[in-house]
Amino acid sequence: MLRTLFSPRLVALHLLLVGVLVSFFLLGRWQLGEFEASGKPIAASDPAPVAVAELARLDGHTGSDVAGRLVTAQGTYDARNQLLVADREPDVSAPGGRVASGRGFWILTPLRLADGTSVPIVRGWIPTMTDPATAVPEGAVTVTGRLRPAEQTDAVQRSGTLPTGQVATVSTSELINLWPEGRLRSGFVVATEQAPPATAKPVAVPAPTVGGGLTWRNLAYAAQWWIFAIFAVFMWYHFVRDAVRAARTGERSPDRAEADGPADGPAPVADIV
Repeated sequence: MLRTLFSPRLVALHLLLVGVLVSFFLLGRWQLGEFEASGKPIAASDPAPVAVAELARLDGHTGSDVAGRLVTAQGTYDARNQLLVADREPDVSAPGGRVASGRGFWILTPLRLADGTSVPIVRGWIPTMTDPATAVPEGAVTVTGRLRPAEQTDAVQRSGTLPTGQVATVSTSELINLWPEGRLRSGFVVATEQAPPATAKPVAVPAPTVGGGLTWRNLAYAAQWWIFAIFAVFMWYHFVRDAVRAARTGERSPDRAEADGPADGPAPVADIV
Protein backbone atom coordinates (compact mmCIF):
# COMPACT_ATOMS: atom_id res chain seq x y z
CA MET A 1 0.00 0.00 0.00
CA LEU A 2 2.82 2.44 0.85
CA ARG A 3 4.50 1.68 -2.47
CA THR A 4 1.23 2.54 -4.20
CA LEU A 5 0.64 5.72 -2.21
CA PHE A 6 4.15 6.99 -2.96
CA SER A 7 4.25 5.96 -6.58
CA PRO A 8 5.19 8.78 -8.96
CA ARG A 9 1.64 9.04 -10.31
CA LEU A 10 0.03 9.39 -6.88
CA VAL A 11 2.76 11.67 -5.55
CA ALA A 12 1.94 14.04 -8.42
CA LEU A 13 -1.74 13.75 -7.46
CA HIS A 14 -0.94 14.57 -3.80
CA LEU A 15 1.01 17.66 -4.82
CA LEU A 16 -1.77 18.75 -7.14
CA LEU A 17 -4.28 18.44 -4.30
CA VAL A 18 -2.13 20.57 -1.98
CA GLY A 19 -1.82 23.28 -4.63
CA VAL A 20 -5.56 23.21 -5.31
CA LEU A 21 -6.46 23.42 -1.60
CA VAL A 22 -4.10 26.33 -0.95
CA SER A 23 -5.31 28.21 -4.04
CA PHE A 24 -9.01 27.65 -3.35
CA PHE A 25 -8.62 28.59 0.33
CA LEU A 26 -6.88 31.86 -0.56
CA LEU A 27 -9.44 32.67 -3.25
CA GLY A 28 -12.27 32.04 -0.80
CA ARG A 29 -10.60 34.16 1.88
CA TRP A 30 -10.15 36.97 -0.63
CA GLN A 31 -13.84 36.93 -1.54
CA LEU A 32 -14.78 36.82 2.15
CA GLY A 33 -12.59 39.86 2.77
CA GLU A 34 -14.33 41.70 -0.06
CA PHE A 35 -17.68 40.85 1.54
CA GLU A 36 -16.57 42.08 4.97
CA ALA A 37 -15.13 45.31 3.54
CA SER A 38 -18.33 46.06 1.63
CA GLY A 39 -20.27 46.68 4.85
CA LYS A 40 -17.87 49.24 6.28
CA PRO A 41 -18.68 52.95 6.00
CA ILE A 42 -16.64 54.79 3.43
CA ALA A 43 -15.75 58.45 3.30
CA ALA A 44 -17.99 60.41 0.98
CA SER A 45 -16.47 62.91 -1.40
CA ASP A 46 -16.66 66.45 -0.09
CA PRO A 47 -18.74 68.67 -2.39
CA ALA A 48 -17.99 72.36 -2.61
CA PRO A 49 -19.18 74.38 0.40
CA VAL A 50 -22.64 75.90 0.09
CA ALA A 51 -24.28 78.76 1.92
CA VAL A 52 -25.51 77.68 5.32
CA ALA A 53 -28.98 79.06 4.55
CA GLU A 54 -29.44 76.36 1.90
CA LEU A 55 -29.17 73.50 4.40
CA ALA A 56 -29.90 74.89 7.88
CA ARG A 57 -33.67 75.30 7.85
CA LEU A 58 -35.86 77.73 9.72
CA ASP A 59 -39.04 75.70 9.85
CA GLY A 60 -37.84 72.21 10.58
CA HIS A 61 -35.07 69.86 11.58
CA THR A 62 -31.65 69.65 9.96
CA GLY A 63 -31.51 65.98 9.08
CA SER A 64 -28.66 63.52 9.22
CA ASP A 65 -28.55 63.45 5.41
CA VAL A 66 -26.71 66.79 5.44
CA ALA A 67 -24.64 66.10 8.55
CA GLY A 68 -20.98 66.91 7.97
CA ARG A 69 -21.59 68.95 4.83
CA LEU A 70 -19.28 71.90 4.32
CA VAL A 71 -21.07 75.24 4.57
CA THR A 72 -20.08 78.88 4.59
CA ALA A 73 -21.63 81.70 6.57
CA GLN A 74 -21.00 85.45 6.53
CA GLY A 75 -22.21 87.81 9.21
CA THR A 76 -21.40 89.26 12.60
CA TYR A 77 -21.15 87.48 15.91
CA ASP A 78 -23.60 88.33 18.69
CA ALA A 79 -21.18 88.57 21.62
CA ARG A 80 -23.93 89.28 24.17
CA ASN A 81 -25.50 85.84 23.68
CA GLN A 82 -22.33 83.73 23.58
CA LEU A 83 -22.52 80.49 25.56
CA LEU A 84 -20.13 77.77 26.67
CA VAL A 85 -21.03 74.13 26.11
CA ALA A 86 -19.77 72.37 29.23
CA ASP A 87 -17.88 69.10 29.58
CA ARG A 88 -16.79 68.76 25.98
CA GLU A 89 -13.74 67.33 24.28
CA PRO A 90 -12.13 69.01 21.27
CA ASP A 91 -13.70 66.31 19.08
CA VAL A 92 -17.32 66.35 18.03
CA SER A 93 -17.21 62.60 17.32
CA ALA A 94 -16.56 61.75 20.98
CA PRO A 95 -19.58 59.91 22.43
CA GLY A 96 -21.80 61.92 24.74
CA GLY A 97 -23.28 60.89 28.01
CA ARG A 98 -20.06 61.13 30.02
CA VAL A 99 -19.00 63.92 32.32
CA ALA A 100 -15.27 63.76 32.98
CA SER A 101 -13.17 66.10 35.05
CA GLY A 102 -10.62 68.08 33.12
CA ARG A 103 -12.70 68.38 29.98
CA GLY A 104 -13.17 71.81 28.52
CA PHE A 105 -15.78 73.89 26.72
CA TRP A 106 -17.04 74.57 23.25
CA ILE A 107 -17.44 78.24 22.45
CA LEU A 108 -20.97 78.62 21.04
CA THR A 109 -21.74 81.99 19.48
CA PRO A 110 -24.74 83.01 17.34
CA LEU A 111 -23.77 84.41 13.94
CA ARG A 112 -26.23 86.97 12.60
CA LEU A 113 -26.61 86.58 8.83
CA ALA A 114 -27.50 89.26 6.31
CA ASP A 115 -31.13 88.09 6.15
CA GLY A 116 -31.59 88.68 9.88
CA THR A 117 -31.52 85.00 10.86
CA SER A 118 -28.94 83.48 13.15
CA VAL A 119 -27.01 80.21 13.09
CA PRO A 120 -25.16 78.72 16.09
CA ILE A 121 -21.41 78.49 15.49
CA VAL A 122 -19.05 76.32 17.56
CA ARG A 123 -16.00 78.56 17.20
CA GLY A 124 -13.58 76.23 18.96
CA TRP A 125 -12.58 74.48 22.17
CA ILE A 126 -11.00 75.94 25.29
CA PRO A 127 -9.73 74.16 28.41
CA THR A 128 -11.08 76.76 30.88
CA MET A 129 -13.92 79.25 30.77
CA THR A 130 -11.51 82.15 31.36
CA ASP A 131 -9.46 81.37 28.27
CA PRO A 132 -8.73 84.52 26.20
CA ALA A 133 -10.04 82.76 23.11
CA THR A 134 -13.58 83.42 24.35
CA ALA A 135 -13.19 87.00 23.07
CA VAL A 136 -15.56 87.54 20.17
CA PRO A 137 -14.14 89.17 17.04
CA GLU A 138 -15.85 92.39 16.03
CA GLY A 139 -17.14 93.19 12.58
CA ALA A 140 -17.97 90.91 9.70
CA VAL A 141 -16.55 87.40 9.66
CA THR A 142 -16.60 84.55 7.17
CA VAL A 143 -16.91 81.08 8.64
CA THR A 144 -16.43 77.74 6.89
CA GLY A 145 -17.40 74.64 8.78
CA ARG A 146 -19.40 71.44 8.91
CA LEU A 147 -23.11 71.44 9.57
CA ARG A 148 -24.38 69.25 12.38
CA PRO A 149 -27.93 68.35 13.43
CA ALA A 150 -29.11 69.81 16.71
CA GLU A 151 -28.39 67.67 19.76
CA GLN A 152 -31.15 66.27 21.91
CA THR A 153 -31.49 67.86 25.34
CA ASP A 154 -31.08 64.42 26.94
CA ALA A 155 -28.02 63.51 24.84
CA VAL A 156 -25.64 63.94 27.80
CA GLN A 157 -25.84 63.12 31.46
CA ARG A 158 -26.27 66.28 33.47
CA SER A 159 -24.31 66.48 36.71
CA GLY A 160 -26.43 69.32 38.07
CA THR A 161 -27.49 72.87 37.34
CA LEU A 162 -24.97 74.66 35.17
CA PRO A 163 -23.84 78.23 35.85
CA THR A 164 -25.33 81.07 33.89
CA GLY A 165 -23.83 81.27 30.44
CA GLN A 166 -23.32 77.50 30.09
CA VAL A 167 -25.40 74.81 28.42
CA ALA A 168 -25.05 71.05 28.29
CA THR A 169 -26.13 70.51 24.68
CA VAL A 170 -26.38 72.42 21.43
CA SER A 171 -30.14 72.06 21.17
CA THR A 172 -32.16 74.29 18.84
CA SER A 173 -35.25 74.02 21.03
CA GLU A 174 -33.24 75.20 24.05
CA LEU A 175 -31.36 77.92 22.19
CA ILE A 176 -34.60 79.45 20.89
CA ASN A 177 -35.48 80.30 24.49
CA LEU A 178 -31.99 81.56 25.30
CA TRP A 179 -31.66 83.60 22.09
CA PRO A 180 -35.09 85.14 21.61
CA GLU A 181 -33.89 87.86 19.25
CA GLY A 182 -34.40 87.05 15.59
CA ARG A 183 -35.07 83.72 13.93
CA LEU A 184 -32.74 80.82 14.67
CA ARG A 185 -31.80 78.25 12.07
CA SER A 186 -31.78 74.58 13.09
CA GLY A 187 -28.59 72.65 13.68
CA PHE A 188 -25.21 74.22 14.28
CA VAL A 189 -21.93 74.73 12.43
CA VAL A 190 -18.58 73.51 13.72
CA ALA A 191 -16.10 76.04 12.37
CA THR A 192 -13.06 74.70 10.55
CA GLU A 193 -11.86 78.03 9.15
CA GLN A 194 -12.60 81.62 9.96
CA ALA A 195 -11.58 84.99 8.60
CA PRO A 196 -10.25 86.72 10.61
CA PRO A 197 -8.63 83.61 12.16
CA ALA A 198 -9.93 82.30 15.49
CA THR A 199 -7.64 81.83 18.48
CA ALA A 200 -9.52 78.91 20.03
CA LYS A 201 -8.51 75.33 19.24
CA PRO A 202 -10.64 74.05 16.34
CA VAL A 203 -13.07 71.28 17.17
CA ALA A 204 -12.38 68.16 15.13
CA VAL A 205 -15.41 66.95 13.20
CA PRO A 206 -15.52 63.84 11.01
CA ALA A 207 -16.21 64.06 7.30
CA PRO A 208 -19.51 62.53 6.19
CA THR A 209 -19.51 58.82 5.43
CA VAL A 210 -21.83 56.56 3.53
CA GLY A 211 -22.58 53.02 4.56
CA GLY A 212 -21.34 50.48 2.08
CA GLY A 213 -23.89 47.83 1.19
CA LEU A 214 -22.95 44.22 1.80
CA THR A 215 -22.13 42.43 -1.44
CA TRP A 216 -23.65 39.01 -0.84
CA ARG A 217 -22.30 37.87 -4.19
CA ASN A 218 -18.78 37.90 -2.74
CA LEU A 219 -19.92 35.73 0.16
CA ALA A 220 -21.40 33.26 -2.33
CA TYR A 221 -18.13 33.24 -4.26
CA ALA A 222 -16.20 32.49 -1.07
CA ALA A 223 -18.48 29.55 -0.27
CA GLN A 224 -18.15 28.36 -3.87
CA TRP A 225 -14.33 28.21 -3.72
CA TRP A 226 -14.42 26.26 -0.45
CA ILE A 227 -17.00 23.84 -1.84
CA PHE A 228 -14.67 23.29 -4.79
CA ALA A 229 -11.89 22.50 -2.31
CA ILE A 230 -14.07 19.89 -0.58
CA PHE A 231 -14.92 18.36 -3.95
CA ALA A 232 -11.20 18.20 -4.80
CA VAL A 233 -10.56 16.22 -1.59
CA PHE A 234 -13.46 13.92 -2.48
CA MET A 235 -12.03 13.24 -5.96
CA TRP A 236 -8.53 12.73 -4.56
CA TYR A 237 -9.86 10.15 -2.10
CA HIS A 238 -11.59 8.19 -4.86
CA PHE A 239 -8.53 8.22 -7.13
CA VAL A 240 -6.29 7.00 -4.31
CA ARG A 241 -8.78 4.34 -3.22
CA ASP A 242 -9.12 2.99 -6.76
CA ALA A 243 -5.33 2.93 -7.19
CA VAL A 244 -4.86 0.99 -3.93
CA ARG A 245 -7.60 -1.48 -4.86
CA ALA A 246 -6.10 -2.04 -8.30
CA ALA A 247 -2.66 -2.66 -6.78
CA ARG A 248 -4.04 -5.16 -4.28
CA THR A 249 -5.97 -6.98 -7.00
CA GLY A 250 -2.85 -7.21 -9.14
CA GLU A 251 -0.83 -8.66 -6.26
CA ARG A 252 -3.42 -11.38 -5.49
CA SER A 253 -4.15 -12.51 -9.06
CA PRO A 254 -1.18 -15.00 -9.41
CA ASP A 255 -2.05 -16.63 -6.10
CA ARG A 256 -5.62 -17.08 -7.20
CA ALA A 257 -4.53 -18.69 -10.51
CA GLU A 258 -2.29 -21.16 -8.65
CA ALA A 259 -5.00 -22.00 -6.12
CA ASP A 260 -7.59 -22.65 -8.82
CA GLY A 261 -5.37 -25.27 -10.57
CA PRO A 262 -5.15 -25.96 -14.33
CA ALA A 263 -8.02 -24.94 -16.47
CA ASP A 264 -10.39 -27.56 -17.94
CA GLY A 265 -9.58 -28.84 -21.48
CA PRO A 266 -7.20 -31.14 -23.32
CA ALA A 267 -3.81 -31.75 -21.78
CA PRO A 268 -0.79 -30.11 -23.33
CA VAL A 269 0.94 -32.00 -26.09
CA ALA A 270 4.15 -32.23 -24.08
CA ASP A 271 2.38 -34.16 -21.33
CA ILE A 272 0.91 -36.68 -23.78
CA VAL A 273 4.30 -37.35 -25.33
